[in-house]
Amino acid sequence: MKQSEVNQGHLEGFAEFQPSPPLSALGPWKAIAILVLSLWIGGSLVLDLVVMPSLYWAGMMADPGFMDAGAVLFGTFNRVELLLAGTTLAGLLAASYLQEFSPRLQHWTVVLGGVLLAVVLVDTYGLTPHMVSLGATLNWPTLASTVPEGMNQLHGAYFALEMVKLLTGALVLGLCVRDRRSPFSTVR
Repeated sequence: MKQSEVNQGHLEGFAEFQPSPPLSALGPWKAIAILVLSLWIGGSLVLDLVVMPSLYWAGMMADPGFMDAGAVLFGTFNRVELLLAGTTLAGLLAASYLQEFSPRLQHWTVVLGGVLLAVVLVDTYGLTPHMVSLGATLNWPTLASTVPEGMNQLHGAYFALEMVKLLTGALVLGLCVRDRRSPFSTVR
């Protein structure tokens, strides 16, 4: 057996291998949803895993100005999240309408995108204003020793919704990336 026949035998298995198309071949709306969702999840992880723990360990929670800074930080980030959630949901709706998703995923991606928007709406207009109003009434010198039960409950609810948001966002992102249906390969 010649060397070329041996090499050709090894390459025959690769002839069946079909690489998945690049993200640019996914369709414009699905690509927009993937890009926005990636930025959103990344920003949330930086805020949750880097910024907030750094502020906590630096002792910023005992500073009387922390409530004002936290209100501005979370108020701004929540508004940005509203924009990102709306853009993600619009991208998922358009991609589903244009059949950029396989039929079995069209419904689920839109439902999960709606869940993401609902979580951000609850955070923005429900939890954050309650935390800010409760924080405005606190006596800061005594806060370092005891945190009111109501504030702990609100932080717990916010953290739970943050986990729902991150897990749902990761699920939608995974579904978008794994579903490599190209809108240009089907006849409409």
